[in-house]
Amino acid sequence: MARRFGGKFSPRPSQDDPAADGPAAGGAGDAGPGPYDGARVDPVGARANLLFIPAIPMVFMSLSGGAVRLALALAAAGVLTLAAWLLREGLRAEAAYRVRKVARRPAFPRKIAASILTGIGAGLAAYWSEPGLAAPILYGFIAAGLHVVAFGPDPLRDKGLEGTGRFQHDRVARVVDEGEEHLRAMAEAIRRAGDRRLEERVERFQRTARELFRTVEEDPRDLTQARRYMTVYLAGARDATARFADIFARSRDAQARADYLALLDDLEQNFAARTRKMLLDDRSDLTIEIEVLRERLQREGVRAD
Repeated sequence: MARRFGGKFSPRPSQDDPAADGPAAGGAGDAGPGPYDGARVDPVGARANLLFIPAIPMVFMSLSGGAVRLALALAAAGVLTLAAWLLREGLRAEAAYRVRKVARRPAFPRKIAASILTGIGAGLAAYWSEPGLAAPILYGFIAAGLHVVAFGPDPLRDKGLEGTGRFQHDRVARVVDEGEEHLRAMAEAIRRAGDRRLEERVERFQRTARELFRTVEEDPRDLTQARRYMTVYLAGARDATARFADIFARSRDAQARADYLALLDDLEQNFAARTRKMLLDDRSDLTIEIEVLRERLQREGVRAD
C-alpha cells in the first residue's frame, strides 16, 4: 500500500514525527486540506514589475545635459516609479475585491492614476529628448492608453451592496475589512519569529477565519453572531502574535511556541465551530421556508404527484 512520505522537513509531517505541531499535522492517511488549499497567488506579475525598469535609464541619462535636463529626467523617473508602485497596489486591491462576494469599490482608483502618471512620465521623457508639445503629448496619450489596455481600470462599482439590504451589506464590508487587516497584521508579525512552520500554521488559521468571513458575506444576518470573532478575537490574536514573535525571535523559547500553537488550535476550532453553526442555522431557515411554501401551495390546491 502506498504511503505518504513525511519527515522533519516535510510540509505536513507524520504523526510519529516529534516535530509535528499539534493535531493539525496529519498522518499518513490524513485526507485534510493540503498546504496550498486556499492559497492566494500574488496578482503582481512580471508585467507590472517590468514597469520599474524605464525609470532606471532615465536616472543615468539625467547625469549629463545641464541642470534643466537633469531635473526633467529625474522628474520623469520619479513619476514612472510612482506609477509602477500604484499599479502594484491597484492590482492587489482589485484581487481582494474580486475574491470577496461583498466589497466596496476602491476609495482611490490606483490603476487609473497609474495610467495617468505613466502618460505624464512618458511625456516628460519624450520632452527630454525632443523639446516641443506635439511629440510629448502624443507619446503621453499613447502610453496612458496602452497602460489601460494592458491592465484595465479599477473596479468602479460596489459589489454585493445593491438592493434594500445595502446598509447591512455595507456593515458587513466594513467588519470584513477590519478582520482582513487583523489577519494581515498577524502574517506580518509572525514573520519576525523566523520560523516557516509557524508561518504555515498562521496561514492555516487565516483560511479558517476567511471561511467565516465568506459565510457572513453570503448572509449578512449572521453578522451579529460573528462580529465578536471578526473584531475582538482577531484583534486579540493579532496582539498575541506580535508579542510571541518578539519573544520567540530573541529567546527561541519552546514553551512559548507550544503555548502559541495551542492558542491557534483553540482559535481555529472556535472559528470553525461558529462557521458550522451559522451554516446549520441557514439550512434550518431554508427548511422552514420550504415547508411554508409547500403549505401555501397545498392551500392553493397544488399538490405534488
